[in-house]
Amino acid sequence: MRALTLLSAVLLAAPAFAQDVATGDAIKMAVSGNTIQGNMTSSGPYAEFYAEDGTIKGDGYTASWSIEGDAMCFTYEGAAPDCWAVRINADQVTWIKDGADGGTGTIVAGNANNF
Repeated sequence: MRALTLLSAVLLAAPAFAQDVATGDAIKMAVSGNTIQGNMTSSGPYAEFYAEDGTIKGDGYTASWSIEGDAMCFTYEGAAPDCWAVRINADQVTWIKDGADGGTGTIVAGNANNF
């Protein structure tokens, strides 16, 4: 009976863990055509519009984004693609790199800053 209780606890916890990080399709659906604004741990505040064609528009710059598996990849001028897992909860995102939270943001409909 004790083993069954432990097995039940593990099985009940597994779906929550699996849902912790968004799938590529879920990321694309949440991000495409919207702005995300927030704060990155290493670089501070940001606001970017993620156009449906894969273009990123920010204050004075453009870049590109894509979905690779279950990660969102960013390519800024002169840099290699940088890919992040994403946790999505309603309009809130958490960017995850190497298993650690690297920043947060809020999804805002459309090109909220007219970039």
